[in-house]
Amino acid sequence: MFPDQVKDTISSLPDSPGIYRYYNRVGELIYVGKAKSLKKRVSSYFNKQSQYNRKTEKLVSEIAKIEFTMTNSEFDALLLENNFIKQNQPKYNILLKDDKTFPFLCILKERFPRIIYTRKYIPKQGEYFGPYTSVVSMKAVLELVRQLYSIRTCSLLLSKENIEQKKVKVCLEFHIGNCKGPCEGMQEDLSYLEEIAQARNILKGDLSVVEDEFSRRMIEASSTLEFEKAAFYKHKLELLEKFQIKSLVVNRKLTNIDVMTITSSETNAFINYLQIKEGSIIFSKNVEVKKKLDEEDEDILSLVVQELRSTYPSNNPEVYTNVPLIVKSDEFENVIPQIGDKKKLVDLSLKNALYLKKEKEIDKEEQKSKKNKVLHIMQDNLRLMNYPKIIECFDNSNFQGTNPVASMVRFVDGKADKKGYRHFNIKTVTGPDDFASMKEIVGRRYKRIMEEESEFPNLIIVDGGKGQLSSACEALQELGLYGKIPIIGIAKRLEEIYYPDDSVPLLISKKSPALLLIQRIRDEAHRFAITFHRQKRSQSTFVTEIENIAGIGKKTADKLLAHFKSVKKIKEADLDELRKIAGEKIARKIKELPQG
Repeated sequence: MFPDQVKDTISSLPDSPGIYRYYNRVGELIYVGKAKSLKKRVSSYFNKQSQYNRKTEKLVSEIAKIEFTMTNSEFDALLLENNFIKQNQPKYNILLKDDKTFPFLCILKERFPRIIYTRKYIPKQGEYFGPYTSVVSMKAVLELVRQLYSIRTCSLLLSKENIEQKKVKVCLEFHIGNCKGPCEGMQEDLSYLEEIAQARNILKGDLSVVEDEFSRRMIEASSTLEFEKAAFYKHKLELLEKFQIKSLVVNRKLTNIDVMTITSSETNAFINYLQIKEGSIIFSKNVEVKKKLDEEDEDILSLVVQELRSTYPSNNPEVYTNVPLIVKSDEFENVIPQIGDKKKLVDLSLKNALYLKKEKEIDKEEQKSKKNKVLHIMQDNLRLMNYPKIIECFDNSNFQGTNPVASMVRFVDGKADKKGYRHFNIKTVTGPDDFASMKEIVGRRYKRIMEEESEFPNLIIVDGGKGQLSSACEALQELGLYGKIPIIGIAKRLEEIYYPDDSVPLLISKKSPALLLIQRIRDEAHRFAITFHRQKRSQSTFVTEIENIAGIGKKTADKLLAHFKSVKKIKEADLDELRKIAGEKIARKIKELPQG
């Protein structure tokens, strides 16, 4: 059953475009979606649950509140949805996985501007081009600019006063012909800015503009018999042509185009993004998207196209894709080419996306193989009959005999399965008796598994020597499980492995990956037990502290802990909240306790 608030919201939804937002019972935003019709789309979640997959059913089961915002069009809804996802990162929405910082080329805002490359994007600093996914290609563009134009590379402050007072001198770059010496007033501002304007065309990918300009100057020089000058511009054209040959992939008439293609697996989508200028790829980017609700490729690409065009600025009027985008945009036209050079561009992009998919799948298999290899080594080192797919490890914790607790961690295929972790409060043992405590928790754990008919581990590890191991074995014997599940103990001092009924420990090589994994599992069990023990001590200290206040007993202290779950939350709670649980007088006394 859904809260009345949800039902009321659904009944009042308008039949218009917009976005809807789902919140859980603690007010956390868990999903943002767009819709052509808010009423039809949101209602479908609650009318057709049986048709959805398990992930969507889980999402629907968590919805406690719905909010919506109407928009003028479905495209506006897509943009708004994208902003909400980026700002809030709801757990059921797909997110781009990209943690790299790419370099930019920047024309600095200064007198006699320099062109530099940087990984920091500070708009006030200058005019940025990129980002470039390849440092090599970025440096190739910068090198071409410096070969074609006399752009200074020094970082001197070339103010009018400094030049007039001759505070700076020309450097080696001037003497070898790479700079015209603006630092000594040998080049005027206007002449320098003309070269920057031409260089800007190259950075934007408009190579034909530069080519036409050099051709015009070469012809002019030839017509006036200035053959040396004509040869100079011919050399510039050859450099430009050489660069174009390296970067040209299709027809040069194809310009100002974005290409985005997608391919997916069961859990992830892989996308390639290209920006095309005059038949050349001026930008390329691969992204991986983790699916949350088995979204279709069309849905994912429709969301990501806005994200990528915003992150890597583009206002190209056409976007070529291999699947149709589900929303129409006023900013660009979506094209799915079928033949010719346009189709070649899409095929090239898809080839990159498929390569990324294959690469990720190989990495995944290699990781899995590596884990399996360690577990096979463990099986061999410990002389186990079966492959140790599931390993459970137990540890006790107490401080000077107080608050005895225990923990169990579970590893599956060599990886921590945190959902399978368990805490234990010691119930039948008084005082610091580690052996009896170990017997109790092992017995409780596997008695419960028997009752629930759950899956038993392939190996049990006990943190401790022969004493703790013997106690754990007693618990298994009482349940009739002894001999059916392999069990070992690991002693901390020498990292010795003990078997039941064997007085001589097994010494595994300190470099063995199997021993390293056993140590990691043991350390994780210890960490988990210590964390739980500290929490118990903190709660116990608070109960003692609060019971010392006149009029407050253990029952009230326990009631407060049961409601607020932790000492920190009790101390941070406002007066009204405390008043509801413990009454006016006690609430005021608690607020007077020291914080921390």
